[in-house]
Amino acid sequence: MARSKNRGSQEVNAGSMADIAFLLLIFFLVTTQIATNKGLTMVLPPKKEDNIDVPLNERNILKIQVNSQDRILVEEEIVDDVDIISELVYDFVLNFGNPDSRKKGSENMSDRETYETLPAAMKAYINNKLRSRESSDGPSEAVVSLKTDRGSSYEIFIKVMDEINAAYYKIYGERVGLTDEEYRKLNRNDPRQRMLYEEGKKGINKGISLAEPTAVGG
Repeated sequence: MARSKNRGSQEVNAGSMADIAFLLLIFFLVTTQIATNKGLTMVLPPKKEDNIDVPLNERNILKIQVNSQDRILVEEEIVDDVDIISELVYDFVLNFGNPDSRKKGSENMSDRETYETLPAAMKAYINNKLRSRESSDGPSEAVVSLKTDRGSSYEIFIKVMDEINAAYYKIYGERVGLTDEEYRKLNRNDPRQRMLYEEGKKGINKGISLAEPTAVGG
């Protein structure tokens, strides 16, 4: 009986539980990856103090529109297969219908100089298949205008943008002997690969214009 009275009550020491819970909270905050919405990776032009409107000839603008039913129209003609958009953009940019000798852009190159830097196979394609007076004068003048409807789906917009970009990557890659996918994967931190990257797009910067969406059904 005396032994039972002298035995102290056994209690669990919970003094360190708060510290453990705090450490677990920090662990989950550090290791948990929070999903975020991803958008298009685009390089926006730098802000200009003065906006100068430069008139463009209609033949230098390739108009692509996505209506509220997600139908694609290129120059007001319905295109059923989104995959051919890259081919249309490729031919439009490389048309060289009336290249001039004026030096333009950050590379200070004319369209005639750009043409001379192209490999023989690309020149042959241009001379045999393109050179239309009703299409773009040269890469520096070519603008691809994409206009959507308020009811257009985001998915079709992404598909069309992918096709437009694919056309430019195909051009850049062919100039340096690469496929469009190989060009996309060039590591610009590597000096040699960066040189190929810059050489591919020299004189042919992306001319993509996103027009203001029209009202639903417009």
